[in-house]
Formats: sequence, C-alpha cells, structure tokens
Amino acid sequence: MSGSAPARTLGGSGLTVFPVGLGCMGMSQDYGPADDDESIATVRHALDLGVTLIDTSMSYGAGDNERLVGRAIAGRRDDVVLATKFGILREVREGPARVSARPEDVARFCEASLSRLGVEHIDLYYLHRVDPDVPIEETIGAMGELVSAGKVRYLGVSEIGPEDLKSAAAAHPIAALQYEWSLWWRDPEDDVVPAARELGIGLVPYSPLGRGFLTGNDLATTDLTPGDDRHLDPRLQGDHLERNRAALARMRELAEEAGVTPAQLALAWLLAQGDDIVPIPGTRSRHRVAENVKAAAVSLSDTDLKRLEAVASRSVWSGDRQTFAPHRTLRRATGTTNTVGGAQRDSRST
Repeated sequence: MSGSAPARTLGGSGLTVFPVGLGCMGMSQDYGPADDDESIATVRHALDLGVTLIDTSMSYGAGDNERLVGRAIAGRRDDVVLATKFGILREVREGPARVSARPEDVARFCEASLSRLGVEHIDLYYLHRVDPDVPIEETIGAMGELVSAGKVRYLGVSEIGPEDLKSAAAAHPIAALQYEWSLWWRDPEDDVVPAARELGIGLVPYSPLGRGFLTGNDLATTDLTPGDDRHLDPRLQGDHLERNRAALARMRELAEEAGVTPAQLALAWLLAQGDDIVPIPGTRSRHRVAENVKAAAVSLSDTDLKRLEAVASRSVWSGDRQTFAPHRTLRRATGTTNTVGGAQRDSRST
C-alpha cells in the first residue's frame, strides 16, 4: 500500500493541485474552541508539506476564517491555490446563517473576501449554496464577470444537485464541485458524481473523514466540547453510533494490517475513486495535517479495495448526515429543499 503523489487536475479545468487539500472551517466554526496560533501554524505546515489547495468561506466564523487564512498565507501567496465561497451569510461568528446569492451582490461579496484574505485574486471561487430564489444561471453569470475582471481564476459550486450543476456549467465553465463524500457518506455516487464527470468537473469532497469519526477515535457526542455542532449529528448517537463503531473497528483492523492509520485508509479510498478527486480534510492540528498528507502516497490495490468494501461498505453505516449550513442539496426536479439549520434528509435519502 505505498505509492507516489503526483499532482491532480480538477476535471478539465487545468487547475492543478496536490492530491489532498486543507479545509479550514473548523478553525473558526462548528467544532468548539480553537487556537488561532495553532491553526495558522497548521496552514503553514500544510504548505511546507506540499499542500496547495486551502479552502475557506466568507461564512466561516462570519469572515474570521478568511482573515485567519489570510494571515497564515501572508508572504506565501505563490504556494497556495486559494479557494473561498459565498452564498451563505452569517452576521456573527456563532450566529444563524441564511442563503443569499443574488447576482447584484456577487461582486461585493468577492471584494469583501479579497480584503479579508489580503490577496488580489481568488483561485477558486465557489457558490456555497444555491439560492432557491435566484436562477442559478444568473448567479453563475455574475461569477463569470469576476473571471473576466481578473478577480477570480476558476469557478466552483457546492452542495448542488445534478440538474442545477448542468445549468451552472452551461452558463460558465465550472472547475470543481464540493460535496460531502466519504466512506460513511456515499450518496453523491448515485447522481452527483456521474453528473460532474459527464461535464468534466473536478470533485472536491469535504468532510472526507466523516467529521472526524473516520480518524478512528471512537468519536461520540459525549466526547465533544460545548459549541461543537456535531452534538446534532445522528450518526454519533444511540444505535447509529454503536453500529458505526462496529464498522469502524473492522476498518481500524484493516488499517493496522496495512501499516496506515484509519484516516489515511479513508483518504486513500477516496483518492482511489478517481484521479479527478481532491479531498479537503479539515484539521486544526499540525500532527493531523501531516498524517493526512501522507495518505496521498498510499496506493490501494484492487484486493485492498475489496477488503475495505467488505468491512466498510455503504450499507454498514447507520444514520443520516447532519448539515451545519442552510439548504442541503437543492434538487429542483423534486422541489425539495431543506430549511435553515435543518438536519432533514434530502428526497433521495428518505
């Protein structure tokens, strides 16, 4: 289970990055108290190890995360493929969120992000969530104007259904699709992943370690600090938790046999699903970021993948995912959206 880690290109865009990125949300939001100094050191350590894709959003910590990332990459702009997002508004750091992606606001959101990040351009600019009150073609069209103006290099979308994905790609080339995808949440494989591949769009899975569960630490809500939104995750409670722990124990045994950590095994599995995939595991620890980076050099054989599928298949995991942001995947064909802050199931999960 060893190998090299060549750079990956996101779809047909030409945007090339290290195979594993770094998600920065937890440094400012949802995962309890954080140490800004350690978070900044973690970003810089990731860059030292060769990570290029650094992911943030205007909504994370109500802008605080962009400021933190800006401090972390100061003086190292050329080392970074900088991704940020707009479309989820949060007025205060721990406050409620809402979706807003009106085309007339896009340039203003971008300028604010550029200012907080302390940069002149954004490499990958995502629509964080589809605004149900705005045709996606209008939002993407406004984003395309930022590319023409040199403020943004590439466009991305996040948590978007296949119907809107096609509409977005028709309005402007889309480099990347962000979506929760991991060994324990594989719903995107049903329709979103095939749609992205048909359109030549790269895949950037967030929460590829199951919000920390797949690191192998027997995570449960009783272990979490106040202010950690994973208290609301159904997969970490009751019978769901017991079933998931049993699957994790089998996965941990397989990782031990292979001489890798459970986190490395989970990331290597995701990387093995296609060379158009660049996961962005989040961490606030230099130790963890180093562990995650090493997963890029883990190569799983067909036998390895079959053994992993036998112990950690889609059917063994229990419970719906919990979402921290408003509006899960918007599926216009069914008219299904989810309410702000909800942990409801999308239509295909019922």
